[in-house]
Amino acid sequence: MADLDYTVRDGIATLLLNRPARRNAFTIDMVHTWADALAEAQEDPGVRVIVVTGAGGSFCSGVDLAAFKGEKRTPLEEKELLTRNVHRVALTLEDVDKPVIAAVAGPAVGAGMDMALLCDLRFAGRGARFSEGYIKVGLVPGDGGCWLLPRTVGTSTALRMLWTGDFVGADEALRIGLVDEVHEDADLMDAVYAYAARLAERPPVAIRAIKRAVRQGARHDLRTALDLISSHMAVITSTEDSREAFAAFQDKRPGVFTGR
Repeated sequence: MADLDYTVRDGIATLLLNRPARRNAFTIDMVHTWADALAEAQEDPGVRVIVVTGAGGSFCSGVDLAAFKGEKRTPLEEKELLTRNVHRVALTLEDVDKPVIAAVAGPAVGAGMDMALLCDLRFAGRGARFSEGYIKVGLVPGDGGCWLLPRTVGTSTALRMLWTGDFVGADEALRIGLVDEVHEDADLMDAVYAYAARLAERPPVAIRAIKRAVRQGARHDLRTALDLISSHMAVITSTEDSREAFAAFQDKRPGVFTGR
């Protein structure tokens, strides 16, 4: 079995982290496969939603430290290890405007938690546990945690997690806004795919434009955001899907969307 399994079904691409014996800790080769799979899903018109999950009751325990045991690197080599390898997933996701959902069962630790934060939504199983555990091994978050976590749960809550490395369970994660839904472990994937299927049935051009508008809005003032959204609106209203959505709404029937 591959360390990362990529499949597409009914408009939903699934990236399965598949190293259960190592709690899906990732190697450098696995990171490149991960980034390539995300890029493939972005370019595939048959993919409308992306789900990221882990095998064997874990999401991801971060970088597989055992794979680097004993290696000596200069500061420049250490920086390039991150920027040219581990950061590829984060930077690739910057270009993905399709919905990305993390299905988190079991632990999501360190860079593994950061990988979940990089997704648009996080659904957790009851047994999910989250930790920015870098501090416990004398490190700083290396995959965006200091940028991502405050934007998700607020600055003070993020600092508490970053400074202590303590685990947060599923219910607490829901309370602080770290995850969007919690389900029993046995029901998690059904819930994720049911939600993904709802998104896959929506007009895909509009779905992608909404994601871009939300991201752009986080970086711009209201006047700029309104100017950008007027351009998005002009494009969206010219599509076949927009006309089909309006007709389906009037006829009280499901729409059939083609992405055009």
